Amino acid sequence: GYKQANVLILHKSLADDFEKFCHANEGPLPLLYRSKPGDWKCPSLSRDSDIRTDCPQYRIYEHGACTGSLKSLKEYSEQLQNMVTFYLGCSFSFEKAVQNAGIPVRNVEQKCNVSMYKTAVPCYSVSTFCCNLVVTMRPIPESKLEAAVLATSELKEAHGAPIHMGDPGLLGIQDLSKPDYGDPVHLHPGDIPVFWACGVTGVEAVINCRAPLAFTHSSGCMFITDLRNDNVTFRSSREVPQVHCISQDPLHYSIVSAEAAQKIKTLETLIGIDPGDRGIIHLHRQDELLKACLSISHAQSVLITTGFPTHFTYEPPEENDGPPGALAIAAILQALEKEVAIVTDQRAMNLNKKIIEEAVQLGILKRPVPLLSYQSKSADSALMFLCKNGNPRRPRFDHLIAIERAGMAADGNYYNARKVNIKHLVDPIDELFLAAQTLPGVTTTGVGDGGNELGMGKIKDAVKKHIKNGDVIACDVEADFTIVAGVSNWGGYAIACALYILSTCEVHDRYLRKAVGFPRLSKKTVWLSALPSVTKEEKLLKTLVQHGVRSGKTASLEMEVDGLPFYNTHSLMIEKLR
Repeated sequence: GYKQANVLILHKSLADDFEKFCHANEGPLPLLYRSKPGDWKCPSLSRDSDIRTDCPQYRIYEHGACTGSLKSLKEYSEQLQNMVTFYLGCSFSFEKAVQNAGIPVRNVEQKCNVSMYKTAVPCYSVSTFCCNLVVTMRPIPESKLEAAVLATSELKEAHGAPIHMGDPGLLGIQDLSKPDYGDPVHLHPGDIPVFWACGVTGVEAVINCRAPLAFTHSSGCMFITDLRNDNVTFRSSREVPQVHCISQDPLHYSIVSAEAAQKIKTLETLIGIDPGDRGIIHLHRQDELLKACLSISHAQSVLITTGFPTHFTYEPPEENDGPPGALAIAAILQALEKEVAIVTDQRAMNLNKKIIEEAVQLGILKRPVPLLSYQSKSADSALMFLCKNGNPRRPRFDHLIAIERAGMAADGNYYNARKVNIKHLVDPIDELFLAAQTLPGVTTTGVGDGGNELGMGKIKDAVKKHIKNGDVIACDVEADFTIVAGVSNWGGYAIACALYILSTCEVHDRYLRKAVGFPRLSKKTVWLSALPSVTKEEKLLKTLVQHGVRSGKTASLEMEVDGLPFYNTHSLMIEKLR
C-alpha cells in the first residue's frame, strides 16, 4: 500500500540531462524526487531517510559495467557529495490496488520477484542517455484485463496503465521464462501476459551512458516511501479505458477511452443507413469499425485495394464508389506517417495513376501513393507479393483494406449486383487476403455495401438470406473485420474519421507509443486537414466523371434518403462524420 521507488545515483554533471530523459519518458521513469548533490534525504517522500542505507541492496556501475553489489553506500560517502539521487516510481506500488480490484498478482502468489524484460522499443534519447524500454510482466486472467487497466491507469507515479497486452514477441521479447531482471513468473491457464513500463529502464540508460561511477538499487530491492497509494482520483466515465482484442495471431489487445470508442460507434451508426433499401441492416456487425481502426492504428504499412467494374459494357467499367473512400483512407494514413500503397487491376493502372496524380494536385493527398498490380503466376505468388523474398516472417504490409472491391463468390466467379459475371475484368487480388489469413501479424478489413465485395465472406450467410441475388453474388472471402455501409465510400470516410479520433485519444496515444516519448497531439492540425471534406470529395467525383467513371448505384440521382436527393445526402454524410 506504500509508494515504492527505483533509485539511481549519478554525478551531478549528468543530473540535468537525466531529469530531461525522465520527463521525455514518463511511463517508465516517473520522477518522484530529485535530490541536491550530497543530500541523502528526500523529505517529500520520507521523514528520516538515508539513501545510503535504506535500500536492502545496491549495485555499483563503473563505465557502464556492474562491478558488484553492496548492502550500504556509506563507504562511498565522499563520492556521494558530488552525486544526485533520483527516486523513480515503481510498479510494486500498484499491486495492492490490483489486488483490491479482485485481480490475482501472480508474482505475489508465487512468492517471487516480478519478471522484467528488455524490449526492442527505443526510449526518447536525451544527450548521452539512450536505451530501450524495460517492462515488467504480470499474468492477468483475460476476463480481468479491463479491470487491471482501470486499477493502474491513474497511478501514474507507479507507471500507470499497461503499455502492451498479449504476445511478448510484439515487444521483441523472445522467451518469458528467461527474464533479464527478476524472476520467472508462471502463467495460469487463461492468463494473458500484460506489460507495464518499468523503472529499470533507468538502469539501462545508466549502463549505456558509461558514467565513471553510478549506483542503483538492486532489482526488487526498492526504496520504501512513507506515502500511501490511497488517494487516487479516477477519471470521468467517458475517459475510462476500454480493452479490445484486435488480433488472435499474434494475440494483441488495444486500449481506447470510452469517449473515443463511443464516437466511433456513432460513426458506425451514421454510415449504416440504407439509401437503396437493399437490406444491409441485416449485414451489420457491431464494433467492427472500432476494432478495424484500432488494428489499423497499430499498423505501420497498409495496402488498400478498390475497383468494382460493374459497368462491364463501358470503358472504363469502374464505378465511382470505392476510389474516393480509398483515397480518404490513404490521406489520413499519410498524415499519420504510415506507409500506404494501393493495389488494383492491371487494366486499370493508367486510370488509377491519373486519379492519384490529380488527387495530389487537388490537395487530397500529400504525395502520390505507390500503385501496384497483382497477377497470380504460381502457388506462392501471393506470399511473394506480401512478404520480402516470400518470407512469412517479413511481411511488407501489416494491414490490408479492401473497399468496394469485387469479391470472389463461392463458385470462383465475380458478380455485380445483377448477377452478371465480371470475372474477366477482375485480377485475383482476393488471393492476397486469403494468404494474409496464414501470416501472423497481418490483419484485414473489408468495406462493402452489398455483400459481393472482397472481405464480406464473414457475413456471407446473412448476404445469402437478406440480399437480392445473395445466394449467387455473396463474396466467399473473409476479412478479419467487416465494415458495412449504405455506400462503401462512407465506410472509407468513417475509417479516416475514426483514425483521427484514435490519434487524438490520449489513452490510445499513450498505449500506441508505449508510454515513451511525447504525446503526438501537436500534429492534430495536420491530421484534421487530411480528413475528407465536401469540397475535396466534390472535386474528386468531378475528376472521376472526367475520366469516364460512372455511378454504380442505379438511379442514384433520383434516389432519396429522408426526403433529400442522394447527392445531397452524400455531402451531408461527410459533414456528419466530420
